This record gives sequence, C-alpha cells and structure tokens, in this order.
Amino acid sequence: MREREVGVLVIGGGPAGLAAGIAAKEAGCARVLVVDREDAPGGILKQCIHNGFGLQAFGEELTGTEYAERYIEKAFAAGVEVACGTMAIDLTGGRVATIVSRARGLETVRAGAVVLAMGCRERPRGALATPGSRCAGVYTAGNAQKLVNMKGLMPGKRVVILGSGDIGLIMARRMTFMGARVLACVELMPYSAGLTRNIVQCLDDFGIPLLLSHTVVDIKGRERLEGVSVAAVDETLSPIPGTERELACDTLLLSVGLLPENELSSTAGVRLSPATGGAEVDENLQTAVPGVFSCGNVLHVHDLVDFVSEEAARAGKAAARYAAGETRPRGTVPVEAGSGVGGIVPQFLGEQIEGDVKLMFRTRGIYKKARVVAERGGREIYSKREMILVPGEMVGVTLKKDALGSGREPVRVRIEV
Repeated sequence: MREREVGVLVIGGGPAGLAAGIAAKEAGCARVLVVDREDAPGGILKQCIHNGFGLQAFGEELTGTEYAERYIEKAFAAGVEVACGTMAIDLTGGRVATIVSRARGLETVRAGAVVLAMGCRERPRGALATPGSRCAGVYTAGNAQKLVNMKGLMPGKRVVILGSGDIGLIMARRMTFMGARVLACVELMPYSAGLTRNIVQCLDDFGIPLLLSHTVVDIKGRERLEGVSVAAVDETLSPIPGTERELACDTLLLSVGLLPENELSSTAGVRLSPATGGAEVDENLQTAVPGVFSCGNVLHVHDLVDFVSEEAARAGKAAARYAAGETRPRGTVPVEAGSGVGGIVPQFLGEQIEGDVKLMFRTRGIYKKARVVAERGGREIYSKREMILVPGEMVGVTLKKDALGSGREPVRVRIEV
C-alpha cells in the first residue's frame, strides 16, 4: 500500500474543506491535501444555481456555483492539493487516514493535523415512519435539486413539500419556475425551519401556502405517487383525528432536516454532541482527539455558507499551527446552553483564551423582543437585545477576551424575554 505524509489533511472538498485548506496553506503549512469523493470540488454548491450567496464573504450576491468557483480558484492559486474522486474510508486517532481512488488505489496518509469537513446528508423517508406504499415520486429535496439543476430532469408536475428547510423552500420556487404546481409546504412545527428571506421569496411571492403544525400522515399510490393525506398536529406533534385532507400530487419532496456526516469521525474516536449531531469542539475547533479539527456542516448545520467558510478558515489556521508544533491543550471549560438555546458551538473553552470567541447556536422557539445573555462566574459578560429570534436563523455571540478573563468557571448562554 502506498504511503504519503502531509502537514494538514482536509477530508471534504465542499465550501468548508476548501476554505480550511486555503487557510492552512496561508498559515504556512507546506503541504495541504484536500480529498473529496466527488469528481469535482465544490460540494453541494455545484447544484445551487440560485443566488443569495457571498453577501458576508464577498460583499456581493453570487450563485452557489459562482461562490464555489471563487474558492476553487483560490485553493489552486494557493497551492492546495485537491484530490477528487478520492474517498477517505478510515481515520485513526493518530491522524492516519486510509483513502482510495481509481487513479492511485489504496493509500495511507499520515497527517500532522486533520480537518473534518465532510458536510451533511438529508434525513431520508425511512427516518420518518410515514405510513403508505413505497411508490415512485418521493424524493429528498436535495436529490430533486440535483435532478433539475444538473441533469435537466423534472421529478413531477404536482408537488407537495414536507418540511420547511431551506432546500425545500428553494425547490418550491425552482419547481414553480420549471412549470410545476407546488400545492403546499407542510411543516410539523409551529414555525418554519428555513430562513425568513426564503419563506418570503420562495413561498409568499408565488402564493404557495405554508401549513404550520401539519404533517403528511399517509402516502397513496402503488407504482407511482397519486397523492398524500395531510393532517394538523397538536402540542405533542400527534395528528389530530378529523383534520385530514387529501392532496392529489405526483411528487413529494422531503425537506425534514440534515444530519452531519460523522461516521468517519466516530472511527477516529471523536466525541459527538447529542444536541448538534457533530463533534464537540473547543474555541479552536479542535475535537477531543488531539490534532483533529471539525468545521462546517459536519460540525453543526449552518444556515449560510458564508458562515461555513468563516468557521472553516479558523479550523484550517488552527490545524496548520498544530501541524507546525504549536500545540495547545484542548479546552475543557464547558459552555452551557441555557433557557431557549439549542445546540451551542463550541462546547468548551480553554482556561487561557488567546482572543475573542464566537459562539453560534439556534433557538428552541420563536422569541420576540428578547435578550441574549452570557454569564460566567455569576457575572454578565455579554448582553444584546434582539427584535426577533427564530430557529431557522443562527445566532452569533462574540465574547471579548477581556470580558471572558481566565479560569475554570463555565460560560452559560440563555435567552430572556
């Protein structure tokens, strides 16, 4: 088996992996290798032909493909080695990866540091336990997006979307553009899981109803989908008898959540967070395994790719420093999610903080005229008022180094109404 050594190995060639590889190279790492199982870098952005990307990173509005192209060009200009059609099949806690490709066969890669940037996958129908036959016409929203935008194929003409994640909302607009009729977007929760701008631009602008506190309770059809039965749900998210109604359709798109791709992380011994589904990391995005870092949607599902790139750049820089021998102990001081706060990242801080620390989380519900508060050792170190907080949009909290101080007291973040 072939062997090679690199300074930083990045697993995943999407927006997170590219940004991490560029940052590692710019931080002085001589050899940075990015591996991706797809035939071309760019990740999910290759099929995102809609605009709305790049406002944070570049100060202008780009399509997903344009955003990816800029990072691909930056990676090659920086001298990052990108190996496509290459899959990482194993990773040890000692930062030894096994990769395989058609061109080079099976290889072992020994890395000074590893950045996990594998992204996420869609939750499939099998995870929903929705009754009904397994007929044709049921797709995840991302698969439908790939069929339409990259293959030029239409899944159907009468569409119902289950779930209100951003991909589902965007596909409601896209299917309408392509001549299909989108009957409804059905959401189990009493609030949307997507960005407010996508609800307005993709549903409201086209008169597509958003049915909150509803779900699909039956899928009808033998060979091909013929329709779905939709019902309202109560406070326990259980269908309410007598509220069922039939929607005749030939296509059901599922936009019911994303799952971080952490199977490889688990083989390396990385500890995962039950709240986010991703790794538990400190302020340098280092996992419980020394020299292994995590970023992007494999760490926690983001709402904007701009935030993915920003976070991944921090991980790439930290990985380069680790590979160069600038090792620092992993943070052990816990960051706690208080009232109203969902999974928070990072989960740990070091006793001695080198600079300001950015925390990110999603809320557990809708909060109006609220205050986001962070405390440490019984004192308030951060406070900011917000007109509205919704689960579909991430909240960022930047804690100043001077306010954090040092010590082992945990940091607790909560929402006050």
